[in-house]
Amino acid sequence: MSTYINAIGNISPQKTADNHHFLEEPVSYEGSQLRSIDPGYKEFIPPDLIRRMSRIIRMGIAASKICLKEAGCAVPDAIITGTGLGCLEDTEKFLGTLIRNNEEFLTPTSFIQSTHNTVGGQIALLLKCHGFNFAYVHRGISFESALIHAMMRIENGDSKNVLTGGVDELTTPSFEIMQRMGFWKRKPMPSLQLFHDTTRGTIAGEGAAFFFLEKEKTANSYAVLKGVETLFDPAGSEEISAWISRFLAQYGLKPADISLLIPGMNGDPKQDRIYHELIDTRFAGIPLACYKHLCGEYMTASAFGTWLGAMILKYGSVPDVVAMNEPPRSLDHILVWNHYRQTHHSLILLSRV
Repeated sequence: MSTYINAIGNISPQKTADNHHFLEEPVSYEGSQLRSIDPGYKEFIPPDLIRRMSRIIRMGIAASKICLKEAGCAVPDAIITGTGLGCLEDTEKFLGTLIRNNEEFLTPTSFIQSTHNTVGGQIALLLKCHGFNFAYVHRGISFESALIHAMMRIENGDSKNVLTGGVDELTTPSFEIMQRMGFWKRKPMPSLQLFHDTTRGTIAGEGAAFFFLEKEKTANSYAVLKGVETLFDPAGSEEISAWISRFLAQYGLKPADISLLIPGMNGDPKQDRIYHELIDTRFAGIPLACYKHLCGEYMTASAFGTWLGAMILKYGSVPDVVAMNEPPRSLDHILVWNHYRQTHHSLILLSRV
């Protein structure tokens, strides 16, 4: 089952909104929060609607419209989104009003916009898309679940094309709560130096990345999406290693056949241990590229990793800012391997068109 990535839209803490530029000017942040660079939203959303939309909705709509514009498609057959935490800003607004007003005189707007399927719904409303619309909320594998569903719809002939994306936002209350839980770095540091810091924690991020998936390739195709698979709460490195081998074997590949590995390392020594362990054994000598120093850690950060892999295959080179060792001699197969908090593991296999 192969699907082509024929267009992309990505709003992130980097200058990624323009698909004609590829990390030529990486943006460095000081501290533990990476917030997305907002494009001119008036280009994508009617001005009278912008003020009523939270950032995650604006990011999702902008990324989806950039993607569709590149695809030359006004209305997709289906929309499938993945989000780990959904519309946090509107959820916080609703809960704050609930507390301040003693559970009385509540307006419904924030509640209506706080649900996890709001992003996909708002995209459909603006596009006047009456087709299939679904949202996955599977924590660290939400984006991967959306990809799997999109590939199945295309393979089964249910949809000719599917707009698929992963989106999550960063808010101050959510950052502070997770800070107390020990998720983030305690001391400010340049984000581009993330992998040189050995202290506990990582940096928080956000973003919205959408992909236009079709069964047939076009002149603009970025990559072939060969396969996606997830694994929940593995017992240890041996189970993960066997799982990766089985996954690659489905496509006639071995770990040594991977041109470039994109692991989801985030700078937290405890979280990165499993990556280092298997890189030193199963993927020894394989070129590596990392990305969470560019976008931060969030539940659908693998969507940014997939964007990176697709762009590398499209442009045929690995940007210096993501390269962790010697660049690959050729680019045939890229494996995006991510885990969230060591429980939600995923593999996304991309191949050259």
